[in-house]
Amino acid sequence: MNASTHLSPDEIRSLFAQAMSRMYRDEVPLYGALMELVSEVNAAALAADPSLAARLQRSDALDRLDAERHGAIRVGTPRELATLRRLFAVMGMAPVGYYDLAVAGVPVHATAFRPVDAAALARNPFRVFTSLLRLELIEDAALREKAAAILERREIFTPRALELIERFEQAGGLDAEEAREFVGEALETFRWHSEATVSHDTYQALLSAHRLIADVVCFRGPHINHLTPRTLDIDAAQDAMRARGIDAKAVIEGPPRRRCPILLRQTSFKALQEPVLFPAGERADAGTHTARFGEIEQRGLALTPKGRALYDRLLGQAREAGGAGSTGDYPARLAAAFAGFPDDDDTLRREGLGYYRYALTEAGRADPDAVARGSLDDAIDAGLVTADPVIYEDFLPVSAAGIFQSNLGGDEQRAYAAQANRDAFEQALGAPVQDQFAIYAAIEQDSLRALGVSGWAAPAC
Repeated sequence: MNASTHLSPDEIRSLFAQAMSRMYRDEVPLYGALMELVSEVNAAALAADPSLAARLQRSDALDRLDAERHGAIRVGTPRELATLRRLFAVMGMAPVGYYDLAVAGVPVHATAFRPVDAAALARNPFRVFTSLLRLELIEDAALREKAAAILERREIFTPRALELIERFEQAGGLDAEEAREFVGEALETFRWHSEATVSHDTYQALLSAHRLIADVVCFRGPHINHLTPRTLDIDAAQDAMRARGIDAKAVIEGPPRRRCPILLRQTSFKALQEPVLFPAGERADAGTHTARFGEIEQRGLALTPKGRALYDRLLGQAREAGGAGSTGDYPARLAAAFAGFPDDDDTLRREGLGYYRYALTEAGRADPDAVARGSLDDAIDAGLVTADPVIYEDFLPVSAAGIFQSNLGGDEQRAYAAQANRDAFEQALGAPVQDQFAIYAAIEQDSLRALGVSGWAAPAC
């Protein structure tokens, strides 16, 4: 097969994201209402702020907005995780970042599979937050061994999906017909199956250990547990959910509302309480599953290491002042703590707290000599160059844990003694995870080089 007949990974990713959205809409009807709500909120936000629309257009983020989604999946074994890495590679998605959720009471560690270069992100930024169960955190040795044996027996990928992954790896791509078949076969891994693979007693024992453990271990596949659209105003989306009678979280996870959004803010609602069917003739109502939910996110500026250190310190202050689990005064504490975080793009950029994408304005393109006469700051001040936020494409471990906890249907807030174990995760993955800061820095530096002025650099971070 000639490489020219291959569909690009970007095209395959777009096909898969569209198919996933259709499937999840069928499985979780409230997802359709959520998409309509987000579309309305985004249209209102763009109409109210033409400068926002212009900025998104300059940074290739406007066209991708309606297609933007992230999903989440949880697997149980290194073999499952390593095969997912190969599956996502077909779609041009690489593992970025390491997240330890165990310290927040969730017995998993994770990465995010996503596109990494600016062109691929502009085409379709679909991401999947992928968690690996940490069986070693199950305290009951007998139950831990039983869970491991259950997981070892299952196969979450169809034989044809595995064949097409190998075909991609050997041929360097898939043609259009193979790509469409691959999307259909890969989708089966993410589909919901209500039939448990264990007895009711085993399900209840794992549920008692942690609801997420039961969710990972007891079903034929890992099933997508949420599919999240991006909103431009999560506070308006939260209000709109409540106005429509949707039971939204009391607290939006992440930073407080700001003039210049940073990182990631997320809210969610429980979408389904699904019956679980057990083998050997057990009653259909013997168990329920509550781990699949609706979620909305708002993405802002990607922070530099300097900015992220400041964010983590201020978030810690807010949480230590009274506990993020209490919904009462936590938003006020959070806002008070973040009064110490600059909230205008010029200061954020000059102090090296965030990554920005630079481009010549019409005036700059018309007079390149004027651009080169001064510094980067001079060119920006003169209206010759724009500096637009690089959008944060990744996740926050504290926020992810908060979303998980609020939708598992229980009150688990336990802490695990184990420490982060990136080496073990990467060994299971079969590859190192990429550094998100390096990816954002490369996007920023590429935009600086495109200006055609030698010697310019972004502020030190």
